Amino acid sequence: METATVVVALAPVAITPPPQLKLMELKSSFAPAVKPSPARKAKLAKKKLAGGSGGYVLEDVPHLTDYLPELKSYANPLQDHPAYSVVKQYFVNPDDTVAKKIVVHKSSARGTHFRRAGPRQRVYFQPGEVTAAIVTCGGLCPGLNTVIRELVCGLHDMYGVTSVLGIEGGYKGFYARNTVELTPRSVNDIHKRGGTVLGTSRGGQDTAKIVDSIQDRGIDQVYIIGGDGTQKGAASIHEEVQRRGLKCAVVGVPKTIDNDIAVIDKSFGFDTAVEEAQRAINAAHVEAESAENGIGVVKLMGRNSGFIAMYATLASRDVDCCLIPESPFYLEGKGGLLEFVERRLRDNGHMVIVVAEGAGQDLIARSMHLADTHDASGNKVLLDVGLWLSQKIKEHFKRKPNFPITLKYIDPTYMIRAVPSNASDNVYCTLLAHSALHGAMAGYTGFTVAPVNGRHAYIPFYRITEKQNKVVITDRMWARVLCSTNQPCFLTHEDVEGAGQEEEEPHLPLVEGENALVRSPSMCNGNGHLCSGAA
Repeated sequence: METATVVVALAPVAITPPPQLKLMELKSSFAPAVKPSPARKAKLAKKKLAGGSGGYVLEDVPHLTDYLPELKSYANPLQDHPAYSVVKQYFVNPDDTVAKKIVVHKSSARGTHFRRAGPRQRVYFQPGEVTAAIVTCGGLCPGLNTVIRELVCGLHDMYGVTSVLGIEGGYKGFYARNTVELTPRSVNDIHKRGGTVLGTSRGGQDTAKIVDSIQDRGIDQVYIIGGDGTQKGAASIHEEVQRRGLKCAVVGVPKTIDNDIAVIDKSFGFDTAVEEAQRAINAAHVEAESAENGIGVVKLMGRNSGFIAMYATLASRDVDCCLIPESPFYLEGKGGLLEFVERRLRDNGHMVIVVAEGAGQDLIARSMHLADTHDASGNKVLLDVGLWLSQKIKEHFKRKPNFPITLKYIDPTYMIRAVPSNASDNVYCTLLAHSALHGAMAGYTGFTVAPVNGRHAYIPFYRITEKQNKVVITDRMWARVLCSTNQPCFLTHEDVEGAGQEEEEPHLPLVEGENALVRSPSMCNGNGHLCSGAA
């Protein structure tokens, strides 16, 4: 077999893969003959890339042997585990990778791949000597306790790791020395509860103090559960651990109820959030339908991405208008929202509006002459678009005394994120936790784990923190929403063309013909009239 080409480059970088090369297990990078020089060890946050034939690129994740070349490996204890003795080919092939894009055409290059998640034949930790730590950061999300439970039980039941610490109160807990011992018994039924048994906080990241704590406690594996800001912090922790030459795997489990983490299929808790949102939408529909010219306004989570609002709207079929951060809208004038509300009330006698919390923020700020403020995590503090929109609708109809309305505003935000995860998310959380601990035991570090096109993969931290996942308003899924609600799209030709230019890989041609992602700007006529799109 021909050898692979390994390229280490500063992020971001354009890769021209060499021709006629095949990917093989990167054993040479795992066991170099000599220790790296201090100058080499100081070069952190690099991309680890392997090229192959046909335009193949593997965006690999770091391994402990990259900076600890003499690290010993051991046979994976799973090979003697009675539960897995009957599993055929349980260990992942070292050449297995997961394609980032699976919809291509015949002239496309093979493209970017990630290392497939799963157990390896060799591990780099003696299970009896491992001390693992788990921390949750950021906002609440259904499924946090399930991930904690499955990490603890998976480490104990599959690998025999008995020392697992829970870091309380987010990143601050590392240097505040708030810890709790986690055992299968203590976490047995926590998945039935919402929130996180470890507590959480925003901000508070002092990387040096955190790694001091990791070093002082002799922690070998750190599992960090949180959103993109938390994963950026995890990347910093990994870099400091590597700089100090510590044998410690740093692993991220991506968490965001908004589903706004890039690359991955979806985040845990999202299915539960959409399901719970149905309750609020159903209540708003009952209220609206039972009153004369009734209007139900429901505000759902979605700071920068409107996925919850979009999927809840599609699932409900009772929604007349869905407003998300990615799709601008306006109130007054021809084709505006207020004109549509009035027309829908005249036609149907009632209507339901679903609005994501991040929608219309520029409109609100301009109307109220407010400056931006930010929270401890650096996120922009959002104004209440639901209250603002409700007030604007009421003011509009006050000017029409012969057109009385009844408006009910429902904000289920904290109810949705505080519930336990549903069955689908519980299974998903289990797979995430198991994939994470398999990777750590195999010596991988500096990665987050999540499904990409249905297959769990190990993804470098930089890949999920460099941008956010957002609804593509030129995609067919948003067109399905517009067809479901029959609302105006509110977009001009310039808006549509601008959204189309924000594709992640603009150098790759879009699929032509009936499967094209952007058919033409004729999706919207620019006057606020209905958009057409194939459902």
